Amino acid sequence: MNAQSLAKYIDHTLLKATATTFEIETLCLEAREHHFKAVCVNPSQIRTAKRALEGSGVLIATVCGFPLGAVSPQQKALEARESLKLGADEIDMVINIGAAKSGDWTCVLEDILAVREATLGATLKVIVETCYLSREEKIQVTEYVLESDVDFIKTSTGFGSAGATLEDVRLMASILGGRIGIKAAGGVRNTEDAHAFIEAGATRLGTSGGVAIVQGAVNVSGY
Repeated sequence: MNAQSLAKYIDHTLLKATATTFEIETLCLEAREHHFKAVCVNPSQIRTAKRALEGSGVLIATVCGFPLGAVSPQQKALEARESLKLGADEIDMVINIGAAKSGDWTCVLEDILAVREATLGATLKVIVETCYLSREEKIQVTEYVLESDVDFIKTSTGFGSAGATLEDVRLMASILGGRIGIKAAGGVRNTEDAHAFIEAGATRLGTSGGVAIVQGAVNVSGY
């Protein structure tokens, strides 16, 4: 896969709390130059990204209930709705991780469905934070995400104890059978990683090192 084809998998990401306007503008300029699929920024930076990306065709993704997932479904729905009004094209929401760990799958499903209702017509990705889940919990949450009429399941926030693994992506792909996309996030550090995750079943890659990846270098930024 050449660099241009690989770029179309990448959500070029900057979600750190200290991100400045200049850094977001730089992220967007890199996304324009390399024709990445999207940038992923915090909601307060959507307007900056929208200005910087005007006419580029690069999508704007933002996060919801991030990074803990520990707010109410109504709060997440409101946050997602407001982000779309600001100009976001895609929403990456975090599930209620504590509910999943408690086996309260009704709560997990209600959480996702509230955001899905608020984002109809937009792309919705559901972050399940695989590093905190057992294998059985990963299977269950993947099945519930599939039931929720969303567009992607996403492995990680990048703020947990670990990011995506090939094993987790393969497990999700075996359950989903291509019916929705898989976004591998965190731990995609170089071109070889990117190719391996795509081969495992990922259809989108969340990384702060998109430029390094398409240039055949190594991302040392940590996400």
